[in-house]
Amino acid sequence: QVQLVESGGGLVQPGGSLRLSCAASGIIITTYTMNWYRQAPGKQREWVGIITSGAYTNYAVSVKGRFTISRDNAKNTVYLQMSSLKPEDTAVYSCNVIKSGVNYWGQGTQVTVSS
Repeated sequence: QVQLVESGGGLVQPGGSLRLSCAASGIIITTYTMNWYRQAPGKQREWVGIITSGAYTNYAVSVKGRFTISRDNAKNTVYLQMSSLKPEDTAVYSCNVIKSGVNYWGQGTQVTVSS
């Protein structure tokens, strides 16, 4: 059974930083591609970034240069380091993995960027 548990969200001022975590069980993260997504109120889910099994990363244009995805293999956890946050980054952030053709999602963690 695959489980993804996100944490680390909260309220942060514009220009601030947060680090989100996605703790995985039921998979070994080094053997799967993991994605981060976000969904703002009233908007469609938006892809944020990816880390492949080979640790290749890529990001949406809207976050490139501000967000960084990494992983801790020993903790089986993927991270999303967010800096220079903007009000438009406000959303529920979720991690995702596809295993055997099935999409797995965490419950999400709320990030609110506001002064």
